[in-house]
Amino acid sequence: MAGRYATALFDLAREEKAIDAVKADLERFDALVAESADLNRLVRSPVFSAVEQLQALSAVLERAGIGGLAAKFLKLVTANRRLFAVRDMVKAFRALVAGHKGEATAEVTVAEQLKDEHLAALRSALKAVSGKDVDLAVTIDPAIIGGLVVKLGSRMVDSSLRTKLNALRHAMKEVR
Repeated sequence: MAGRYATALFDLAREEKAIDAVKADLERFDALVAESADLNRLVRSPVFSAVEQLQALSAVLERAGIGGLAAKFLKLVTANRRLFAVRDMVKAFRALVAGHKGEATAEVTVAEQLKDEHLAALRSALKAVSGKDVDLAVTIDPAIIGGLVVKLGSRMVDSSLRTKLNALRHAMKEVR
């Protein structure tokens, strides 16, 4: 379902030559949902009616400065009672944009926000490996303690401190 919505939005954005603007607005909304527990509850909870969700969403979009095609899309998704899947729709839209631009999308999980120069270095290293421009989808998860987890296509590199500690714990159990 998320793929169908994302494809429809991508086709509309391509027709209106607004792919980058829609992508930026959707990523801003996705970041808001990730940062705010209340907004995440509004998006995912079936307890709220479509009218309540639409009113709250309209206020959030206005305050965040999200308008145009992305705002119309989010309101349509809300009216159709599919807001619970909006993050998957954003992820699918990102993948469509990356495919359209000949880019690869890498999912990066870090313990804390990376500085711009670290993001640039990571992006260039992944470009060297994949041979394509790489769009980073960064997720912050303090549970990994440190390091990062990178998924690029079917490849995954887990250099998180949590994984290394778990491997050490497992090795110490075998020694006993």
